[in-house]
Amino acid sequence: MSPEPSDRAAVLGLGIIGSRARSRLAAAGWSVACWNRTPRGMPGETDTPEQAIHGAAVISFYLKDAPAVREVIGRIEAFLKPGRIVMNHSTVDLETTRWLEKRCLARGCRFLDAPFTGSRLAAGDGQLVYYIGGEPALAAELDAYLSVTSKARLPCGPVGAATVVKLATNLISACTVQALAEALAIATHHGVPAQCLVDAVSQNVSASALSAMKFPAMLAGNYETHFSLSNMGKDSRYMLALADSAGLETPAITAVSRRLTDLCDAGLGELDYSALAKPYLRKS
Repeated sequence: MSPEPSDRAAVLGLGIIGSRARSRLAAAGWSVACWNRTPRGMPGETDTPEQAIHGAAVISFYLKDAPAVREVIGRIEAFLKPGRIVMNHSTVDLETTRWLEKRCLARGCRFLDAPFTGSRLAAGDGQLVYYIGGEPALAAELDAYLSVTSKARLPCGPVGAATVVKLATNLISACTVQALAEALAIATHHGVPAQCLVDAVSQNVSASALSAMKFPAMLAGNYETHFSLSNMGKDSRYMLALADSAGLETPAITAVSRRLTDLCDAGLGELDYSALAKPYLRKS
């Protein structure tokens, strides 16, 4: 699917990821219309999502959550024409993914479940990784389009499978960062220099790309948002719903979800989720 001059894409949602995806697509030659609930003043931005999807062959959702996805589909559904492709990159619950597929198919549109991993820097550099749920032929057709914003596309199975994988990986990230925060708090409150713990972890089997990314931010008290605490809290609730529907006990994410909710209620929701460490650290 290489872009012709007449090809047009619509990006709905211009947050940290959507805005950068729009910029990369435009730079790659796509004619991109875009929309955000709160205007951002970006090139190609329209006043309504209905205007943004006009004439678009591909419609990409980078919206905040399931209620936003459902609201926007409610607005544009009557304007969806047969043959268009709708991709949801937003992290939502499994029920919403399946609902969205049904709405698209009812309008004669093709649908791909395509959430991603990667935050602000990855989006800007075209280094996202998309988890793909849906027809392999459709995924292959969209590979060139998705490659503009990503370094890899990982097939997961039918529609819904990618949503589950995304939530499962976020469960690991949320619990890991809470563990980093607690370890840092315990070590420093017992007189161990923070850098000593960071160095120890870097040489330990528990080291990871996530610890290498989040530990320095915690030590610096720098909670500039790459992935917000409120978004991780929202995703944790979707994870709990998946566990509940499977009849599974998940004490780790249950506790971390409660902690995320408490910190959001305390006003930290728009900080990066590394702010799980903020209440523990004296410098914060």
